[in-house]
Amino acid sequence: MTNQTSILSRQYTATPSLKVTFLGLGVMGFPMAGHLARAGHHVTVYNRSTAKAQAWANEFGGEHAATPKDACKQAEIVFCCVGNDDDLRSVVLGEHGALAGMKPGSVFVDHTTASALIARELHAIAAQQDVAFIDAPVSGGQAGAVNGALTIMCGGDTKVFEKIQPVALSYARAVTLIGEIGSGQLAKMVNQICIAGLLQGLSEAIAFGQTAKLDMSVVLDVISKGAAQSWQMENRGATMVEDKFNFGFAVDWMRKDLSLVLDESRRNGARVPVTALVDQFYADVQKMGGARWDTSSLIKRLS
Repeated sequence: MTNQTSILSRQYTATPSLKVTFLGLGVMGFPMAGHLARAGHHVTVYNRSTAKAQAWANEFGGEHAATPKDACKQAEIVFCCVGNDDDLRSVVLGEHGALAGMKPGSVFVDHTTASALIARELHAIAAQQDVAFIDAPVSGGQAGAVNGALTIMCGGDTKVFEKIQPVALSYARAVTLIGEIGSGQLAKMVNQICIAGLLQGLSEAIAFGQTAKLDMSVVLDVISKGAAQSWQMENRGATMVEDKFNFGFAVDWMRKDLSLVLDESRRNGARVPVTALVDQFYADVQKMGGARWDTSSLIKRLS
């Protein structure tokens, strides 16, 4: 598998071996948990699909459990990466949830892109049983997870953060404490606001250049060496010109993330008019059948 090849080629910083759990083995969680195992930690995983958990254990040599509770019983740190607030509650709370199995003094690290509200809610519940909580959404996409090169934005207590940071560096190039609980999720919202605006600008620029009969491969190569340069231009510009979108971060996922931004902006009073407009443009892409296209498919509205 490409996951295994990339993970095996990564160099890891030596850290004490810990008993850790990873909940959620999607396109992000599967390789992230793999990096933890390759770094020498004893990893137990849980996934709603038992077959996926078994496949992970077969590849990386760890263990898998039937419920979040069972997966977390011996863990010093529990990592989680699921879909949204409701998914998070379903694996954390209840008689079979993670908190039902976690021991006092352990730490729950949430990599889900979720709301700041759920981070504060689960932090308060976890504290009642002496379990620490860090909200830690990631940026870098599937490629970043596979290559161990994610950027992680954290909210929580400094001492707890210092405990989890070297472990999370198994699959990240940067793990940074932003502030108190919820700050990681708010920073991820800032990240998504930036990406949405960049992609709309890039889409309009390429569509304009194509209409003007320019060779956009040449144009992008030139302007990427100047002030217009961005990660999106260098990693998505060429595929946008080629009308290729069957990869990367899906439109459905971006709309979920932007809904978090818009909800938060209504609470805190921030004005995000461009973000709201781009969210509606993504709704147009969904109607075109592009729900699973890469987010750079914004250009399809203009072609």
